Amino acid sequence: MSNKRGICAATLATLCFALVSPVFAQSVDPLAVGRKMLVEDNPGELWIDQGKALFYEKRGPRNVSLEKCDFGMGPGKLEGAAARLPRYFADTERVEDLETRLLTCMTRLQGLDRDQLIKTAISAPASKGSDIEALALYITSRSNGMKVNVSLSHQKEYDMYKTGEYLFYRRSGQTDFGCVQCHGEAGKRIRLQDLIHMTSKAGAQEVSSTWPAYRGSHYVVRTMQWRLNDCVWQMRLPDLKYATDYSIALTTFLNRQGNDAVIQVPGFKR
Repeated sequence: MSNKRGICAATLATLCFALVSPVFAQSVDPLAVGRKMLVEDNPGELWIDQGKALFYEKRGPRNVSLEKCDFGMGPGKLEGAAARLPRYFADTERVEDLETRLLTCMTRLQGLDRDQLIKTAISAPASKGSDIEALALYITSRSNGMKVNVSLSHQKEYDMYKTGEYLFYRRSGQTDFGCVQCHGEAGKRIRLQDLIHMTSKAGAQEVSSTWPAYRGSHYVVRTMQWRLNDCVWQMRLPDLKYATDYSIALTTFLNRQGNDAVIQVPGFKR
């Protein structure tokens, strides 16, 4: 009798699990769980120390550090600076994102060659990363815990934002493709990669607050310039030239849409 009761109990448990498990599977995203676990021990943290050393190191033909570089808050002031980028800079008379501003300072202050910096700005997978990748992460990390606050108070900032908005929705190229086709709706996915819904406030905030990020499949830190270049490549458009107005415009649009997001870098991406 006791054996029959045991069999009945086991059968009941199996039936209950069969009924509950599909609901559990639908409510829990295993990819999201995995990403959360990786963020808690993010290898990208190593690039912060590397970037800090590069920022204060005297380098280039002029043998100076980047401590006099003004990212919008005053020379050498990094706290909160990345949260307000892209923005207009009077000394260059243009809107610059973080990476473009780094190019400006590294060439003007340190005397480094701009073309050479651009050639090495995006590193190869499984490498030690580039100087700009490490510097961009370190500088952005100084805004961790602060809210994204991109302003459109200058006419050129507003114009860049509107250009980015146009580019985001514009379909072009041989595949008649645009950013919005991947990132204009919730629940889209390419293979195992879920696509951020960037036309929603939450989606835009996730983008603006988590780059630079460690790319798990590349074993290196990546920046927004790299992310946009990779998207353009997947849309089969001509290669995106580094630090051009195309990428700055899209970054201005996305970061402005993501205002009030709390910055926490490095992010972790697949």
